[in-house]
Amino acid sequence: MASTQHADLASYKASGFNGRMGWGQRPALLLIDVCKAYWCSGSPLDTSANPASVASLEVMKRLLATARESKVPVIWTQVSYKKGMKDAGLFYRKSRVLDVWEEGNTRGYDDLVTGLEPAEGEEVVVKKHPSAFYGTELASQLHLMNVDTLVICGVSTSGCVRASTLDAMCYNYRPMVVGSACGDRSAAIHNANIFDMDAKMADVVSEDEAIEHLKAGWS
Repeated sequence: MASTQHADLASYKASGFNGRMGWGQRPALLLIDVCKAYWCSGSPLDTSANPASVASLEVMKRLLATARESKVPVIWTQVSYKKGMKDAGLFYRKSRVLDVWEEGNTRGYDDLVTGLEPAEGEEVVVKKHPSAFYGTELASQLHLMNVDTLVICGVSTSGCVRASTLDAMCYNYRPMVVGSACGDRSAAIHNANIFDMDAKMADVVSEDEAIEHLKAGWS
């Protein structure tokens, strides 16, 4: 994949980075923060200027359809804050754009994207910080579900995708990041984070590889 290439790749590999974790036997699909805020003109989080981010929506839809068909668990994350952003902490001081998820906000940026909505019975993790694991029950849920691998996609690559990927590895869930199913406002920042995740904390995989393993279901 082009986004895992870098002028220093040989140096990274020679130093011992870029090993492969490999797939486990019980994957789940994790879709991170997919909502209109990231693909809506006027939104402070809009990534639509990056064509690859726009294209990621269709990739996510194909991954989702495959996971559902193969009865692979599907997990969503959504962000939500109380009125006044009192539960946002220092994160809000750093990123004022977070108020798109404030309770009662009428701009509609937190609305779901058509075709990428949780179905009945699918887990929805509500979070307040970049990582899907921090301050949530995701790790416990994955343990109870007996999941060993997370197929990760969503937005943004440099923020919540990266943070969730790092924590997935720390909890010993194999993170398989589908690079073409992740979005960021900057192609350069997306590619830099994809390269770094592949080097240090995840296996970055193609859509085809992810589809193949999702189709196989649990073994």
